[in-house]
Amino acid sequence: MLSGRRLDLLDPSPLDIEIGDIAHGLARLARWNGQTRGAHAFSVAQHCMLVERLVGDLRPGLASSIRLAALLHDAPEYVIGDLISPFKAAVGFDYKDFENRLLAAIHVRFGLPARLTGEATSLIKQGDRIAAYHEATQLAGFGIVEARSFFGRPPTRLQRPVLAPHSAEQAEAQFLERFRRLAV
Repeated sequence: MLSGRRLDLLDPSPLDIEIGDIAHGLARLARWNGQTRGAHAFSVAQHCMLVERLVGDLRPGLASSIRLAALLHDAPEYVIGDLISPFKAAVGFDYKDFENRLLAAIHVRFGLPARLTGEATSLIKQGDRIAAYHEATQLAGFGIVEARSFFGRPPTRLQRPVLAPHSAEQAEAQFLERFRRLAV
């Protein structure tokens, strides 16, 4: 990693995980395999910030620890990349187990439980689907009907986010700032 840390991907230690490495990697990793509108790719870092915001909108007054977990929900991708869901399913359970071990180490590193409750996990998955819907319709060329068929209809009570891809440097700085606010 740029921090100088060496991360054993098969047996990740929380001590080898740095938020700067996560932010740097996620800010340079394109969602939708880069197939989005705009001068820059819409990064996984931006996606994570969107999911965190949506989770907070879905459940006002939510504990900052759950919001932090939402921000970090795709953090393993800083080293393993962003595979699209159908490909993850094709690779099989071993991939998901590998990803979950890395996420557990990340959670422990930042003071979260290694495994979240079912309720917290469901809430973050809901925020993730809503984010995917808005990304699909605003950035990835999906029509509304098509996006609804894949991701469902977002709740009408939530304000529609306006998405704009940022440079990697902007996304990294914004991700780190959001992390600092939640990790206190």
